[in-house]
Amino acid sequence: MTTLDATLAGKFASLALAHVRREYPNKLDHVLNGPGDLRAPSELHPIFYGSFDWHSNVHGYWLLATLYRRFATLDERPRIRELFDSQLTTDKVDVEVAYLSQPSRGTFERPYGWAWLMMLAAELKRHETEEGLRWSAALGPLSDAFAHRFREFLPKATYPIRVGTHFNTAFALALASEYATAVGDDDLTQLLREKAMAWYARDVDCQAWEPGGDDFLSPALIEAECMRRLLYREVWSAWMDRFLPRIVGGEPQTLFVPANVSDRSDGKIAHLDGLNLSRAWCWRSIASSWDASDPRHEVALATADHHLAASLPHVAGDYAGEHWLATFALLAVSASESQH
Repeated sequence: MTTLDATLAGKFASLALAHVRREYPNKLDHVLNGPGDLRAPSELHPIFYGSFDWHSNVHGYWLLATLYRRFATLDERPRIRELFDSQLTTDKVDVEVAYLSQPSRGTFERPYGWAWLMMLAAELKRHETEEGLRWSAALGPLSDAFAHRFREFLPKATYPIRVGTHFNTAFALALASEYATAVGDDDLTQLLREKAMAWYARDVDCQAWEPGGDDFLSPALIEAECMRRLLYREVWSAWMDRFLPRIVGGEPQTLFVPANVSDRSDGKIAHLDGLNLSRAWCWRSIASSWDASDPRHEVALATADHHLAASLPHVAGDYAGEHWLATFALLAVSASESQH
């Protein structure tokens, strides 16, 4: 089983450091309210302007924050510290928050970017050093803003979004739940749990019509992981028995076969490496909730390893995937260490 060690951590950190302040090429999620909004990404978003797009930049910071905390002897630590000291400042956060208040920006990065920003805030909450506390406090107004947006959005979100891309609501709930736990927001946790139940509790015998041609999430497995995080273990176990009842037999078969990536220079097709990595993350996480004696435990771990082997060698090579894939690789290789 591939796990996170110092060598792999260094590789991931180097990849992220190479793109978090790379401004171009850049794909903006930006509504123009007037000619004055025609500005460079670094003017619009003084923190999160790199990595091709805002959300990838945010989870690049999450990757770096995670590795900074976990590896005290990481060679890249001084560069990460310099980055965070220069970027995670009150003034720059204020500009990011102000951007959200402008007309027609209520759906900016909803829900994927929202969830990743909250995931970054959750990680910084785990930092117990003076610098970590400073970074966490500086980012606080921005994470508060997105937590508020979740509270406003979820009650009116009648239907889940089940695609394998950025709009997937199960992925957003899963990451937001980590934030709610980290900051001790029980009311937000309850809201997330209630929405997960409303959206997914009645799902049975999932057919898993995937992958699509640009998926980087498995709609089936991320739903299972979302429910695992938000439901009490006994409730989740009974739900999972109904949702994916034939895991031991390797069905639905598509969940057990890594996606083929035909062109890693194509930004959409390269998503499929992310699908393999995120499936590995979900399978490992789900396995952690089953006893080793449960036959599904070994099937899940073996399937995770199969998917990880298919795409871990390809986190670098072309910027189409290089600007974000290491994040999903980190989720995958760290999953077996987490017991949510």
